[in-house]
Amino acid sequence: MLTSTTRRKRAATFLALAAALTVAAPAVEARPGGGGSMGSRGSRTFNAPSATTTAPTAAPMQRTQTQPTPGMNNPGMSNPGMQAPAARPRFGGGFMAGLLGAGLLGALLGGGFFGGLGGIASMLGLLLQVGLVVLLVSFAVRWFRRRNGEPATAGAPYARSGLDPNAAGGSNAGPGGAAGAGGMLGGAQRPPQQRPVQIGPNDFQSFERLLGEVQDAYSHENMVGLRNLATPEMAGYFEEELRGNKARGVVNRITDVKLQQGDLSEAWGEGAQEFATVAMRYTLKDETIDRNTNRVVETEPGEATELWTFARNPGRPWILSAIQQTR
Repeated sequence: MLTSTTRRKRAATFLALAAALTVAAPAVEARPGGGGSMGSRGSRTFNAPSATTTAPTAAPMQRTQTQPTPGMNNPGMSNPGMQAPAARPRFGGGFMAGLLGAGLLGALLGGGFFGGLGGIASMLGLLLQVGLVVLLVSFAVRWFRRRNGEPATAGAPYARSGLDPNAAGGSNAGPGGAAGAGGMLGGAQRPPQQRPVQIGPNDFQSFERLLGEVQDAYSHENMVGLRNLATPEMAGYFEEELRGNKARGVVNRITDVKLQQGDLSEAWGEGAQEFATVAMRYTLKDETIDRNTNRVVETEPGEATELWTFARNPGRPWILSAIQQTR
């Protein structure tokens, strides 16, 4: 029979274990993005945003649909387009090597390349015959390569075609050239040209307004609104989170969103599209509520600091493209 002292010890042990598990478990917050880093920032997706007073450091992307390319700064991922060059059978690779080996062996044994002179004369004859065979082999190789439409000279330098032979989609690209190797930049395998973008007061007002509108649409599980306010990628992530809330029988209510501090991290353009990454510290009321009883089951911290990246096309408003957490 357990004594009261033993029961207390066991209870203390269980409480300590539960506390340890609570500390070790990663904190997943309920607001849009779940406290994670997700989305796309164009060719800068895998680059850390520039430091700001509001957000000196940023966590790397955890979820993104952007595929890394050779022009992106992403040392943690290998380049799927790089392949080892396939071995090609060459004319004379086996037969001529055996013939030359037999000739050298004959010379070492005193019989010359095909038999004949001895001593110094035999060696001179060997060199002449080797030179003759090399010329014949070279002529035959060139003739066969011309016939097959290959370059006439082995090891010729790469043509100035604009492609890096060491990059994916270069000399080892599959069908379709660079694009066949998984290129995401129209087959050029070069990072898109970037240009500076000027951000003014109207843009900052748009960013602050989007902060509140995205939170409100997420709180009301308004997927139509989220698809209008965010890229299809981000809207897809939000939809997954909302489906998870429904499966758990809860709803995330976010109210009283207010921007406290914000500053521009970087703004740039790629082709016709423009991007702006903004560090924002804001306050909010973030609660998770049981759908059946309307009881608050979880309350999140009332302040958050995140980096939001917005994107827009010509003549279109800014929409949310990525959310990153600070470290």
